[in-house]
Amino acid sequence: MADKRDYYEVLGIQKGASEDEIKKAYRKKARENHPDLHPDNVEQCEERMKEINEAYSVLSDPEKRQRYDQFGHEGMEGAGDFSGFGGFGGFSGGDVGDIFDSLFGNIFGGGGGMRTNTANAPRRGRDINYGINISFMEACKGKTQEINVSHQETCTACNGTGAEPGTSAEACPDCHGRGSIKVTQQTPIGSISSTRPCPHCSGKGTVIRTPCQKCRGTGRMKVQKRISITVPAGIDNGRTIRVSGEGDCGINGGPAGNLNVTVSVRPHPVFTREGNDIHCEIPITFAQAVTGDEITVPTIDGNVKFSIPEGTQNGAKHRLKGKGVQFLQQPDRRGDQYVKLYIEVPKNLSKKQKELLQNFEDSLSDKNYAKRKGFFDKIKDLFQ
Repeated sequence: MADKRDYYEVLGIQKGASEDEIKKAYRKKARENHPDLHPDNVEQCEERMKEINEAYSVLSDPEKRQRYDQFGHEGMEGAGDFSGFGGFGGFSGGDVGDIFDSLFGNIFGGGGGMRTNTANAPRRGRDINYGINISFMEACKGKTQEINVSHQETCTACNGTGAEPGTSAEACPDCHGRGSIKVTQQTPIGSISSTRPCPHCSGKGTVIRTPCQKCRGTGRMKVQKRISITVPAGIDNGRTIRVSGEGDCGINGGPAGNLNVTVSVRPHPVFTREGNDIHCEIPITFAQAVTGDEITVPTIDGNVKFSIPEGTQNGAKHRLKGKGVQFLQQPDRRGDQYVKLYIEVPKNLSKKQKELLQNFEDSLSDKNYAKRKGFFDKIKDLFQ
C-alpha cells in the first residue's frame, strides 16, 4: 500500500472537491492518458488508466470516499477489485457510458448519437473547363460561337434514380435504411460503440436490386451537347466566360455545375493591345517626315486619314482618341489607338542619289538640326 499514490493526487484535485469536480478531473485525465491516443506508449497508458480508474471508482462513491478519507489506502482493502482495467472496478454502468460517450464519441464516430447522413444530401455538379481560340478582331468586336461539350446529364430513362424503369431502390438490409451501422470495439478501457456509414449501401440507406440499363445504375449519363457561346466585344486574352448550369448535372437533386470557357486571342500582324488601348507602328519616308504628308492609318473600325506634321521626328507617337477597344462593362466607352511613326532609312542608293543627298545635306546648317546643335553645345560646355 505504501507505493500507491494518493487518489486525490492521481486525479489532480483537492480533498474537498465536489462530485462535479471529481467527474471533470477524471474526464480530463482519461482523455490525456487514453491508450488509443498514444499508440507508442500503450503499456504505460494502460497502467496510468488503471490508477485513474481506481481513484475515480473510490472518490465517486460517497461511502468508499468517506472510508478512504478516514483510513487511507488501508481502509480500502477488501472494498473491491480495482485491478481489472477493462471492467472499471466499482464504476456504475451509467457513469461509465456517459463519460466515455462524452470523451471519445467524436473520436470514434459519434458515441451515443448518430452520424449525419451526407450520402443522400444534394450535391452540386462538377464544373467543366473549355478553351476556345479567336482572332484579334473577333475579340475586339465580339462574336457568337458554337462549341461541342461532353457533360453529365440526368438519365432520361430512370430520371436519375439509377433503378431500372418500373423498379425502385429498396431499404438496405444491413442498416435497415438508416445509412449507418453501430460498431462496438473492445479497448483496454472497455467497450466503445460508434456509428459508421454502412459499407453495403455506402451510407445511402438504400440499395438498387435492378440497375438502370441505360446509365448502369449511376442515374447520370454522358451526353454530347452543342452550346452557343456569346463572346462579348472587348474580351481580352486569358479571360473566362461562365455559362451557368452547363456543367455536369447535380447529384441527389443538387444544382448543375457551370461551363467555364477560357478565351485565347491570336496575335495580330499590325496591332498590339494594352488594356483597352491599341498600338501600331507605321513606317514613313525621310521626305514625309521632313515636309509632312497625309497617310492612311488602319484601325479596328477601318482605315482613317492622318496628317503627318512637318518635321516629325523618328518614334513620334500620336493618339487617335476613341479608336481603341470597347470596355466590357461600359459598351459606350472605348480606349484609344496610339500610332508610332518611325522613319525608314533608305537602302541601296545609286551613286547619283547619294550625290543628291550629300548636296542636300551640305545646304543645311545648325539651325535645321535643333537637337543635334543642342547636343554638341552640351559637349563643348562639358570639356570647357
